[in-house]
Amino acid sequence: MIDSPRASLAPAPVAMVFAGDGESEGIIRQCLGDTGVLSVEFNRGTIKTAIAELAKRTSPRLLVVDISGVDDPMTHILHLAEVCEPGTGVIVIGSSNDIALYREFKDFGIVEYFFKPLVRDPFVRACQEILTGNVEQRGSRIGKLIFVLGINGGAGATTIAVNTAWNLAETYQRLVIFVDLAVHTGDAALQLNMTPNKALHEALEHPERVDNLFIERGVIHASKRLNLLASLEPFDGAIVPEEKAVLSLLETLLRRYRYVFVDMPMFLAPQLMKALYLPSICLLVSDASLTAVRDVMRWREKIGPNTPERSTLHILNNSGAANGLSESEFIRAIGQPPDVVIHHDSAIGTASKLGIAEVTKVATLQRGLAPVLRLLAGTNSAKSHSSFLGRIFG
Repeated sequence: MIDSPRASLAPAPVAMVFAGDGESEGIIRQCLGDTGVLSVEFNRGTIKTAIAELAKRTSPRLLVVDISGVDDPMTHILHLAEVCEPGTGVIVIGSSNDIALYREFKDFGIVEYFFKPLVRDPFVRACQEILTGNVEQRGSRIGKLIFVLGINGGAGATTIAVNTAWNLAETYQRLVIFVDLAVHTGDAALQLNMTPNKALHEALEHPERVDNLFIERGVIHASKRLNLLASLEPFDGAIVPEEKAVLSLLETLLRRYRYVFVDMPMFLAPQLMKALYLPSICLLVSDASLTAVRDVMRWREKIGPNTPERSTLHILNNSGAANGLSESEFIRAIGQPPDVVIHHDSAIGTASKLGIAEVTKVATLQRGLAPVLRLLAGTNSAKSHSSFLGRIFG
């Protein structure tokens, strides 16, 4: 829940090591000493210890985890990916000389796997590759991109987007940024009780200026793990985001955040189709009106079929409201059932006017969005999310 106490995000050292035995820890200490790294934190434990710790911590640049004695190590690698932020190079150590496991790790973007007893020179080289940024691009990690499109005005897309982003940040402890491209009328900042600034305007007008320092200074901190980019332009302002600027901004954000949410105004979407064709999940949010029937079908055709890299989820919001088709009528009209159904509850509309603190208390909305959160967080199963893991670790 939103008012539950949260662990503070302690700053991360350059390197963190989780080793299960003293001999391995000693060799790693010597290796990191050879690289000249001073900011190192050593922990006695396995990958399980690392997962628990990184759920509360900012991730380091270099992470060493031990899988010795751990059953089903690939499942734990998946869980590590869920809490570990982009930009972290991961080295795994273990007791098994298993070439098949080694190939699995490498395919998923783990920088290196070493079996015990550790040998200094290869280990030092792997650490130096990570610390100097010379790791192969195949293993570079990117975040997950989520577009949210409201099919029609008042469908509740922004409320759904903000609530989903908030829960990923606060409940699942993931690093999330929310980009509100409705720069003249966007309500994301309002729902998060934040004040828009000029950073998004500057990023879209001058994409060449956007780097990590720009983001650090420009984002609005809605919570410890949820950042926001939102502007509120005058109604007569001429700013219309150019696709090149949006693509450049997304590329930078995906290197920094685990999840990048983009609240995409429907009027703007046709001008940003290259962005919508990026590897992503697109949440199409509609009510059960006749207009929604027509436009959901049109947008599904426009975006195209699902692929391993890109998928569309249709969220039917406010189902059962008096001014819309019944759920069965809507399904017959559209030709296929929605992926997610959120039933009509007047408390949702009331809460959305009061902000995220009230929205998270509405059980109908939280139940309806639970499968979306499980999908995005990767908590359904290790096997079904292997492609997701592959994108996170490379």
